[in-house]
Amino acid sequence: MAKTLVIYYSRKGQNYVNGNIVDLPKGNTEIVAEFIQKAVGADLFEVETKKSYALDYTQCTIEAKEELRNNDRPELVKLLDSVAEYDHIVVAGPCWWGTYPVAVFTQLEALDFTGKKVFPIMTHEGSGMAGAPAALQKYCQGAVVGEGLAIQGAAAAGSEAKVTAWAKKNLA
Repeated sequence: MAKTLVIYYSRKGQNYVNGNIVDLPKGNTEIVAEFIQKAVGADLFEVETKKSYALDYTQCTIEAKEELRNNDRPELVKLLDSVAEYDHIVVAGPCWWGTYPVAVFTQLEALDFTGKKVFPIMTHEGSGMAGAPAALQKYCQGAVVGEGLAIQGAAAAGSEAKVTAWAKKNLA
């Protein structure tokens, strides 16, 4: 069986869900990452920024838009330095302004993806995959981008069967 790593960023606390701002004890992307781990025995690596985003959802979206506009690379709590032992790397995150949070790019730019297969996962509230596949083409040089999966954030907790089916089809 192929060895899989899930690199993910997830936001708990205030999130946009079905048109409302709600407080989530666990981020939607983390839930999806854990379903993949359970389905195929994947390792998990959470991307965490040293400087926290605003707790207020609206303010966080302003910060995220500014980071994207400035092409920022936030400093991370821990930087993964190699994916050499993995065959498949899943890159999972919420859709922020049409792509991953830029902290994900901080991590991806530090890695060598030559000969790897990468898979985009996007949690969203209506954007679908958005720019996730294109981002992996850009930031995972030398990798082949595989079939992605979009999960509506509001449906994340109930998406285990869908995520498991995708994981077994693509990662096993």
